[in-house]
Amino acid sequence: MAPPLPARFITLEGGEGAGKTTLARRLADALASVGLPVLRTREPGGSPGAEALRGLMLHGRVAWDPVAEAMLMFAARREHVARTIRPALDAGIWVICDRFADSTLAYQCYGHGLDAAVWHKLADVALEGFAPDATLVLDVPLETGMARALARALPDRFERLGHEFHGRVRDAFRAIAADNPRRCVLLDAGQTPEAVFAGATAALRDRLGITL
Repeated sequence: MAPPLPARFITLEGGEGAGKTTLARRLADALASVGLPVLRTREPGGSPGAEALRGLMLHGRVAWDPVAEAMLMFAARREHVARTIRPALDAGIWVICDRFADSTLAYQCYGHGLDAAVWHKLADVALEGFAPDATLVLDVPLETGMARALARALPDRFERLGHEFHGRVRDAFRAIAADNPRRCVLLDAGQTPEAVFAGATAALRDRLGITL
């Protein structure tokens, strides 16, 4: 009998309305169906302290300075990794996360103009080299993604930002995927959910050796 696969950390990235939450749910169900323990989580959030910061950043009325906003994102991320992600992986549980550090690079650096050197410094302190084993980047046409996002009940602070901002964010995720080909796979999220799921499972088979 082959030894069990080690628990892996999978992140889903992309702009607003790309379908990350739907895909995360389907992947978690698929992993569970082949007998693997799995935790589905999100950012900002995923632990009590990080969820408290999520409310401030997504639904508060403060217009944060980009550096302060990035610091808050990484503070939430540090708590998330320490309290939720690492303990799960250490216990043999696969983790699927809706957004991670790439989102801060895309939104705060590409979107708001924060110097990428600040992102790297914060990542070094907060994550100490910890990174996903595989990242699925969902790319969707801007108009499609924004229409999906704004159709939800209560758009958050980022979803209400203009098309120019979200255009920069989309370009950022495409650049991140191109710059990290061993970790990232760019998926066409304008396809049907079934086609996106098929692309995601093929990517995980190639990257992690798991067949779903």
